[in-house]
Amino acid sequence: MARNRFFGLTSRVLMLIVAGLLTLSYASIVVNPAKVWFISLAGIFFIPLSILNVFLLLWAIKRRSKSFMIPLLALLPSVFFVGRYIQFDSDEDRIARMSHTGRTIKIISYNVGRFAHDEGEFSSREECMDSVFAFILDQDPDIICLQEFRTSDVDRIRSLIRRRLGDYQASYYLFPTGKGGFGNLTLSRMPVRSKGVIKFEESANLALYTDYTYHGRDFRVYNCHFESYNISMSGLLRAMMSKDSDVFTETGNKMKKSITRRPKQVDQVFSDIENCPLESFVCGDFNDNPMSYTYYRMKKGRKDAFIEAGDGFGATYATMWPLLRIDYVLFPDSFQAVSHEIPRVPYSDHYPVITEIEL
Repeated sequence: MARNRFFGLTSRVLMLIVAGLLTLSYASIVVNPAKVWFISLAGIFFIPLSILNVFLLLWAIKRRSKSFMIPLLALLPSVFFVGRYIQFDSDEDRIARMSHTGRTIKIISYNVGRFAHDEGEFSSREECMDSVFAFILDQDPDIICLQEFRTSDVDRIRSLIRRRLGDYQASYYLFPTGKGGFGNLTLSRMPVRSKGVIKFEESANLALYTDYTYHGRDFRVYNCHFESYNISMSGLLRAMMSKDSDVFTETGNKMKKSITRRPKQVDQVFSDIENCPLESFVCGDFNDNPMSYTYYRMKKGRKDAFIEAGDGFGATYATMWPLLRIDYVLFPDSFQAVSHEIPRVPYSDHYPVITEIEL
């Protein structure tokens, strides 16, 4: 009898802990992690925490335990958030969207990882770049937002674009390195009305903005790359195998620095959006998941192309597919999404986000 009571008490404590962590993940979308940095960790683990609560719910029901209410109550709000990670697009919805007769614009947002994909697919960065450009041309987009673009010759970037991509106009900002430069690059077939860059303090990340007029509609496109974690997954796994505590400490420090820097960068971009009279698209690598302050802030006044027209898993980070969705195309509420896809191509550790928007 005492053993059963101990087991029952232990199981309830476990349920309360897991349910509490899932509840924290809901709070992570509104709490600024610059003030409470660790709350972002709960948001990162929203999917695993949800799955664990489902398991505990089924286990409690099977045992006919009244404690099933703990994971059940914790899971109820997840109904409103799970669509940020997975969508089921019906044929009827797809046909209805494709029947729209308005003007559309096709956008690609893609973190190309400095063309340094190391899966043995390419013999050089140039070969990887050629494959990326060939893929982009095949998609025939109107606007291209690239993050972690790298070139060995910054002075000849425009001739590079003309040679590889033809009539696309380029807006870019590249941080200089000993072997060229890297940064964000925005390309379009439309004339550029104006452009600018938002630099982030003590960071090699940034946001570009470019203004366009298309069929009488004026709008701005933000091409964002927010603070990265700079964590090597392979190195972290090796540390786990060797039980190297120094690597874990270093990883924790990197995560804390990233988590506390990113909301300041997000607020910079959001402030620019609020002061801009044009409707705004926000594209890029947020380095944050949909249960985050970053996503919540950037999505204000905009729709998420994946939620509106996506199908299947929305994950964009190849290394941890299907768990991590960190790349987005957000568009003004007054526009409509026609299509959305995330091709699983082997050119980067990210997958491209491709969407078509009706203006």
